[in-house]
Amino acid sequence: MSRIIVVGAGVVGLSVAVELLGEGHRVDVVARDLPRETTSAVAAAIWYPHLLDPDPRVLGWAEMSYRVLAGIAASDPESGVRLVHGTEVLSEPTAVPWWVSAVPDLRSVRDVPEPYDTGWQFTAPVVEMPRYLDWLGAEVHRLGGSITRLNVSALPEGADAVVNCSGLGARHLGADPSVRPVRGQVVLVEQVGLDTWWLDGAGPTYVVPREHDIVVGGTHEDGEWSRTPSPASTSAILARAMRLVPDLVGGTVLGTRVGLRPWRPVVRLDRDRDVVHCYGHGGAGVTLSWGCAREVAALLS
Repeated sequence: MSRIIVVGAGVVGLSVAVELLGEGHRVDVVARDLPRETTSAVAAAIWYPHLLDPDPRVLGWAEMSYRVLAGIAASDPESGVRLVHGTEVLSEPTAVPWWVSAVPDLRSVRDVPEPYDTGWQFTAPVVEMPRYLDWLGAEVHRLGGSITRLNVSALPEGADAVVNCSGLGARHLGADPSVRPVRGQVVLVEQVGLDTWWLDGAGPTYVVPREHDIVVGGTHEDGEWSRTPSPASTSAILARAMRLVPDLVGGTVLGTRVGLRPWRPVVRLDRDRDVVHCYGHGGAGVTLSWGCAREVAALLS
């Protein structure tokens, strides 16, 4: 059994910790931000390969994450993970998505709202992130790990290995200036009876129903560090979403949230002596989380 320190308590860091604990390692998670304070807590969190290149390695991570999330949804209703059917709308027909092998029921549809021309329907894991982060944290503790708030200025020493899941913090901790923020703002709307998700990747517009509210997004602001919600963005997000899903009209706005996605041209997952780097997932943290966690465990086995 090795002692491993995981730096970062977002969805990737916690998934890595759970996977390593399941392999029999002793694992301590340290992070400046506790799980509900991370960007992960803001995410609409639908499984979807958002802004990812068609790379076989990425496809493998996405496929594994889909399977694990589907298993969690089936086995634990308290996890915050559900399988939900929905539609990605398109302005014109496109080739079959490169990630088709990851989903069991992808089909082309023409019955889509105007002005869209066509779309893809499939079932995807939808994750209510605050609940899911609590669930992951509870799994870490149940398996004998720990989660500690610690503002580190360098990767920790004194363990057999360190896993760097620090997200934007990797600009410093990984000495990697290619990591940069992509600001995302979402609006929370009361649940109006919506039970399917909608996505227009060109928007970016997405409407993701949860048990008690609906997450409506969004923005994709490269290089923007501000976490202050923009009223203009809120209005634009709601206008786009209501055109796509008219049932939202009249729904009460419950609040706005802003997160800074940790983007990198390519996700970094590699081992450098006693450090495994696992960061740069951008808006696809949930989508790649379990696949990346399995590869981290393999690198440390």
